[in-house]
Amino acid sequence: MMNEMSGWKPVEIKKLRTVSILDRRSKVSVEHFGKAWEPGRRFADFLSFLPDVLAARDLKDVVSSVATACKTGSMVVLGMGAHPIKVGLSPIVIDLMSRGIIKGVALNGAGIIHDFELAYAGKTSEIVEDVICDGSFGMTEETAVFLNAAITKGYEEGIGIGQSVGREILSSSFPYKDLSILAAGARLDIPVTVHVAIGTDIIHMHPEANGAAIGDCSLRDFRIFSRLISRLQDGVYINLGSAVVMPEVFLKAVSLVRNLGFKLESFTTVNMDFKKHYRPQVNVVNRPPGTKGKGYNIIGHHEIMFPLLAALVIEELENEN
Repeated sequence: MMNEMSGWKPVEIKKLRTVSILDRRSKVSVEHFGKAWEPGRRFADFLSFLPDVLAARDLKDVVSSVATACKTGSMVVLGMGAHPIKVGLSPIVIDLMSRGIIKGVALNGAGIIHDFELAYAGKTSEIVEDVICDGSFGMTEETAVFLNAAITKGYEEGIGIGQSVGREILSSSFPYKDLSILAAGARLDIPVTVHVAIGTDIIHMHPEANGAAIGDCSLRDFRIFSRLISRLQDGVYINLGSAVVMPEVFLKAVSLVRNLGFKLESFTTVNMDFKKHYRPQVNVVNRPPGTKGKGYNIIGHHEIMFPLLAALVIEELENEN
């Protein structure tokens, strides 16, 4: 039987048109290549040794955006989950606050727990597997008593969670309070806001928890955070290690301040995490900057990438002086 395809002939390619690689547009050229490290060079030279492609180019752009915002007096706001505190980044965050680089910090509810425990005891993050079966997970007395009392006091005085907890840690005799981001905010008069989802934090399980205080103070912090975002024009917002709460809070704050008539057209957003998540991608990187801003993903472990970014920004600013 004759093959049904036997009548089909290969296409004739003798008249194929070609172009010269010298005239063709290309994504990569040797000018974009990295350079081998030279022993003895300064850390300030590190960026210039990176390839000018993909994530390395993004890192250079982010460093430049943060440094430019600092030089022009624009806002740099850090929104973060609790994990960056657990992996030892508090000293880096506090240093950036002290240098005037970070002008506002926003935490989720777990952030105040780790911040307090480190200030009070120099350790945090209980081993959940050891205690979840006997019902003792989250039952640390000092954490619940101190934080719930601070929040209730703040409620009575009409201030937010970040300010109330930060002020109480700052005025304490805790041996490690210099490592508290909240206390640094109180000391430096830099807003540190706290955004709580009721039931997600261990202190909500305790009888001292005051739902009215938690809700009112967290709402006040949202409005303070929105004030920070209202001044984000030409600035930078960094989402560090928050997959759900802070991306949602940021998106709502952006919508709120635009609705109120604040100019918020051109700014940079940066998501930093060890993997990509849906909400940071759409609510931080894609949607808020619009067509005039720019969003970046810097993917990698917090304990490596954020100190790297901080050091590069500091070097960039020092080189300008």
